[in-house]
Amino acid sequence: MVTNKPVPDIVVGRLPIYLRALRRFQEEACITISSADLARRLAIGSAQIRKDLSHFGEFGRQGRGYDVSRLTTELSRILKVDREWGMALVGAGDLGSAISQYAGFRARGFRVKCVFDKDPAKIGRRFADLEVLGMEHLLAQVAALSIRVAIVAVPADEAQAVVNDLVAAGIRAILNYAPISIAVPPGVSIQHIDPVVHLQRMTYYLE
Repeated sequence: MVTNKPVPDIVVGRLPIYLRALRRFQEEACITISSADLARRLAIGSAQIRKDLSHFGEFGRQGRGYDVSRLTTELSRILKVDREWGMALVGAGDLGSAISQYAGFRARGFRVKCVFDKDPAKIGRRFADLEVLGMEHLLAQVAALSIRVAIVAVPADEAQAVVNDLVAAGIRAILNYAPISIAVPPGVSIQHIDPVVHLQRMTYYLE
């Protein structure tokens, strides 16, 4: 039974992992799976998976498991990736170039629709089918394209100012690749990606 209680963020964070696994099951032509099948694929306890999914409804039947197609559709709807989200990318360096060309975004409901940079040497360059624009165009472009999601791929010392500009333009979800924690106001979601942090976490366990 679905409740009106807020869903813990840690649960929301596991849903995309479940969705990714379900899409792999679809590619393997699996029709139904059990929570134990998901657990083996993801190394997450089957009881935890059932508990996480129960926040959103009843998706499986005792002894029959989950319909892979239905559960994939439902999780896509819950995560709001049953549609395409346009994104603004700030940062036209090597990282920004790689991000703009990553084919996995569009396959999962995201597409970079505009690219910005403050460096005159980068403005006017082409990123695939997009022209790199100056930051002075950010507000108008975000409004014109109804964009609410952005990716930040700028140096650490520029990231907070860039995020401030994005928030002022109406962006409400930000993926930050700059190696620094960023402050955002209530109502704005931000996720930080710093590969070095994850490497440092792993080297702790090495002999």
